[in-house]
Amino acid sequence: MSQTQVLARKWRPRNFTDLTGQEHVVRALTNALEQNRLHHAYLLTGTRGVGKTTIARILAKSLNCETGITATPCGTCTTCVQIDSGSFIDLVELDAASNTQVDNMRELLENALYAPTCGRYKIYIIDEVHMLSKSAFNAMLKTLEEPPAHVKFILATTDQQKIPITVLSRCLQFNLKQIPQPQITDHLKKILAQEKIPCDILSLQLVARAAQGSMRDALSLLDQAIAFGAGKIEEASVRDMLGIIDHSYLFDLLDALTQKNGLKLLSLADEMETQCLSFDCALQDLAVILHRIALAQVIPQALGEDIPDYIRINALAKILAPDDIQLFYQIALHGRGDLSLAPDEYAGFTMTLLRMLTFMPEDLIAHQQPPQVSSISIPQSVKVGHEPQPIPDITPPVPANNSDLTWPQLAQQLKLAGMAKMLAQHSEAKILSTDKIELCVPEVHKHLLEKKYQDKIQSAVNTFFGKPIALDFFVGIITGLTPAAIQQRAEEEKQAQAIAAIEKDPVVQELIEQFDAKLIIPSIKPIQNKGDSNDER
Repeated sequence: MSQTQVLARKWRPRNFTDLTGQEHVVRALTNALEQNRLHHAYLLTGTRGVGKTTIARILAKSLNCETGITATPCGTCTTCVQIDSGSFIDLVELDAASNTQVDNMRELLENALYAPTCGRYKIYIIDEVHMLSKSAFNAMLKTLEEPPAHVKFILATTDQQKIPITVLSRCLQFNLKQIPQPQITDHLKKILAQEKIPCDILSLQLVARAAQGSMRDALSLLDQAIAFGAGKIEEASVRDMLGIIDHSYLFDLLDALTQKNGLKLLSLADEMETQCLSFDCALQDLAVILHRIALAQVIPQALGEDIPDYIRINALAKILAPDDIQLFYQIALHGRGDLSLAPDEYAGFTMTLLRMLTFMPEDLIAHQQPPQVSSISIPQSVKVGHEPQPIPDITPPVPANNSDLTWPQLAQQLKLAGMAKMLAQHSEAKILSTDKIELCVPEVHKHLLEKKYQDKIQSAVNTFFGKPIALDFFVGIITGLTPAAIQQRAEEEKQAQAIAAIEKDPVVQELIEQFDAKLIIPSIKPIQNKGDSNDER
């Protein structure tokens, strides 16, 4: 029984026209070959599986094809056939990862002095060249700069930063890019058509996305998917194989957010944990969905009706405000980045969802009750095993009469959320009356001055005063305190009180004196005084 060849080897491109996704490199090499403007050393950089070794072998055929130096090697002459099979005597492929020593390099360079046996050029392909030792790099420098006329070096690496600058300056460099997912999907579709293997486009998109820009990884995953699906490729089996999150969970999470249903959020998270789904992948896919919702809101024509979950994306695009989508997107990205720092993935994932729930606007769904986590209380005292140390709250009280409101007091009363709330917090009122408000925004926060955020503040102010108010914004210099500055000052004051309370504590002082202990200042945080004398920090 003949053994089936893996797809990555069977469908390796044999010429430049078959190569996918590296048009900038193909164009440069094609022009150089057609004009016979050849360099003695080429450096191909890029992540795994994007075509570095493939391009090196095609270039070797182009230089040694029996039809002459050409950008379109025939592929049928003895030289081309031997290079494709790896048996061409004048093509030397060296894996620097397993041949790092200077002796290996010296032996290679000594052999380079001899003329090619049967080819036009003697080609040296050195893969993962960054793995060579410093001595090996030094040994090759002179030959690399002025090699014999019959020698060509083609170096490949996944880590260009580790190659000495003296080597880089002697090479013609080409940076290979990660292959876009649509191109990988199209290539896989063509291969499966030739292989006569049934598939659906969504399953190929899942494979392409999992490959992360690597065609070799995509073909390896395709082989795995064919075996997993018993000779056919279907979305359900590919999702199971890759452990990809069912997007219905993510849309249900977003629906629960729009309903401000915290219990539903936790229930869905519990169900995902029970099924051992990856919360990292969940946040990644959630960011993808939020991106598509943003596109549906801003550039609807950018989304085709054939994309997955088109109906649900458009439904959410009509419910959620654009600035809330932007905020959720940022929270998802930061939540994913912080996942490794969380006590566990479940805690990190649910905390990310709670952040989204916390910043949901109050009036999104009128009949819904505010969630229990919709506000965050700021600690008011610190205890260290003794009487609590009170911390003053410098946030100005809200007067009963609206006529003597300050802007920090007013901003605290407005029902704002997301970016509109940030704009209000970072503004200073230069004019504040019951008829006109003029707000100054510092240069560093001028990006918040989008009309939709200004309109939300305008609407909130009108609602608060029960009549239209003239509201103007301008960029200028802050001379007083913005609501954000007042809040920051309050937090700094509370932190200072907490540190002072810890430092003055007799037990702490005794530990410092007797055991030369040191306080870790960043670990000291003020805590809420709930009347429990055992609360400590």
